[in-house]
Amino acid sequence: MKNITILNGEFSKELELLLAPSIKAGFPSPADDYLQDRLDFNRDLIRHPETTFYGRVSGDSMMDAGINDGDIAVIDKSIEASDGDIVVGYVNNEFTIKFLDLSHRAEGYIELRPANKNYQPIRIYESDDFEVWGVVVWTIKNWKRLT
Repeated sequence: MKNITILNGEFSKELELLLAPSIKAGFPSPADDYLQDRLDFNRDLIRHPETTFYGRVSGDSMMDAGINDGDIAVIDKSIEASDGDIVVGYVNNEFTIKFLDLSHRAEGYIELRPANKNYQPIRIYESDDFEVWGVVVWTIKNWKRLT
């Protein structure tokens, strides 16, 4: 079941990159041909550095949510998970990344739901060794995979 490997991040350094003001998905605008601001991943993406980790995804159980093998999930352990969040669960001594489904609590279980019809949800009962390890707040993907 292990489909995410947890990695420690370095959040104490600035990592500024130039940020375009907007990127059109339609026709390009000549007015947008200049760079306006700077993006710093540590400042702009990481809200709680002391409780934020990276996870490298392996497998295809979340592909219909746009999370693919090799992607990196940014996971915040300080955020309380809500129904429908993508979470990293720690189930019976293994990490997994799935949607949290709390709709069956009255029936005595919750589910971790994949985003791929080839996989079944994982039912979690009170007797299971389970915790929501963290909430996925961002994903980073490599669109140009090198072979």
